Amino acid sequence: MSGDSNPAATPTPCQDIQGDGRWMSLHNRFVSDSKGKEPDVLFVGDSLIQLLHEFEVWRKLFSPLHALNFGIGGDATQHVLWRLINGELDYISPKVVVLWVGTNNHGQTPEQICGGIMAIINVIHQKLPNSHTLVLGLLPRGKSPNPLRERNASVNALVQAEVASLSHVSFLNMDPGFVHSDGSIAHQDMYDYLHLTPHAYQRVCEPLHEHLKSLLEKHAP
Repeated sequence: MSGDSNPAATPTPCQDIQGDGRWMSLHNRFVSDSKGKEPDVLFVGDSLIQLLHEFEVWRKLFSPLHALNFGIGGDATQHVLWRLINGELDYISPKVVVLWVGTNNHGQTPEQICGGIMAIINVIHQKLPNSHTLVLGLLPRGKSPNPLRERNASVNALVQAEVASLSHVSFLNMDPGFVHSDGSIAHQDMYDYLHLTPHAYQRVCEPLHEHLKSLLEKHAP
């Protein structure tokens, strides 16, 4: 699938709907922040990455791994793609790039979203040929079963199949079992049925931390 026909794989800056230029300011800050930093791990994605920075788990688990956080709330795949093409990877060479994006690709099919994620992976690989990309599975969302949950599950299956043969990419399922047997998600886990509570971050980040540690050991010089 070529990027032209797939909006999710076409690098696009985020529209400044609010009019405060915040998205572009954040992007520019990430580019300048990265100069002089030598992160081993780069986290990039949407609000689930951005908010991670504000919780204790970041300081406890990820800061010690020399991690940088380039998350922007509301980002879809095409926005992350634009950011990475336009300077966010130019001054750093992390051993691992953690990518968590796709749940905000509204109105796009699982195939398109998967294409967007693969386009990001390709850019990371072009710019950072020695880095490993860890793609995090999209979480279920919404209090009750809904089409977006099905879409996210389909994206995960497609991405997992796409990256299975790639040595520089791996896929990690992030869902510790947020959906209860009656099909509901508890607000104790996702306070707005999309974003994670501190307790839920702990649940998803402990396995992620273990996984990152083993990837970093593999990529030790």
